[in-house]
Amino acid sequence: MNNSDALAVFRKSIEKYVEFNEAEWIIFSQHLTISALKKKYYFATPEKICDKVGFIVEGAVRYFHVKDGQDITGYFSFENEFVSSYKSFLTGQPGFTYIQALADTQLVIFTRKDMDQMLSNPMLAYKIERFGRLVAEQYLCCYEDRIASFITQTPEERYMHLLNTGREILQRMPQHYIANYLGITPVSLSRIRRRILSISN
Repeated sequence: MNNSDALAVFRKSIEKYVEFNEAEWIIFSQHLTISALKKKYYFATPEKICDKVGFIVEGAVRYFHVKDGQDITGYFSFENEFVSSYKSFLTGQPGFTYIQALADTQLVIFTRKDMDQMLSNPMLAYKIERFGRLVAEQYLCCYEDRIASFITQTPEERYMHLLNTGREILQRMPQHYIANYLGITPVSLSRIRRRILSISN
């Protein structure tokens, strides 16, 4: 996708947070960059400050940690979703999450410096503050839902939830990533899938 189309997709998607008139958009877009992240390359890594937020125009990323040499997948983001090591972005402190492209990924990016400059611009300040707040609220809701699912649901219930709401993950992710995301082994995932298939038949 060319840069103009990528920006158009971004502008349309963020209308649910904030709408810019043409004069505001011209200024806002000057703080945006288009970036390409090749498959398996990293958007963020632990011990480094993540000073940027990306909007995925095309592609997908995986959030994960490493413990005892093993990946622990925590989350996925796809097209029309934001990606960041958000605590690092907000605090300016090193993050603790790997964010890796699962496919060649195109992003619209703004940095913390860009955000601060826009917040200092009288023409943009109010809308940028609103935009930042609503994006942060979305992150909070997603993580709260994720934590609640591990407290209140069985692995099979979490898998059924994915069937109902996260089919894109099931279609595009390797099975061992999905199992890891659910907090189970690939063998357990296979058992759950066979059990659900037998019930549905």
